[in-house]
Amino acid sequence: MAFEVIGKLYRVFPIEQKTATFQTREFVLEIVSGQYPEYVKFQAIQDRCQLLDAFQEGDVVKVSFDLRGREWQGKFFTNLNAWRIEKADGNAATTSAPEQTSADPFPDYTAGPPPAITDDLPF
Repeated sequence: MAFEVIGKLYRVFPIEQKTATFQTREFVLEIVSGQYPEYVKFQAIQDRCQLLDAFQEGDVVKVSFDLRGREWQGKFFTNLNAWRIEKADGNAATTSAPEQTSADPFPDYTAGPPPAITDDLPF
């Protein structure tokens, strides 16, 4: 599943070497949505860790990411794996909600109710 979101780069953490061949780097976006900002943590893995070197905290960026989930010893984990980070319009994070791709199963109805359904077919 591929998603995109625009937000302000709130915090960038150092690269963590998990094993001899695997590294991760986490970062947090501040996303303005509604009355209060949301702080969403993403991770970059392997060669994607260096994508963050081109940005500073406070930059407005557009992040393309995949939603990943797994089970380990009866516990469930969810990760937002970033695979592209690019500079975004400077005022996009303060004036609009996160962008939603056509694959987004959760439409944003914060601006109002969904449009009326005119199709009365039961299927």
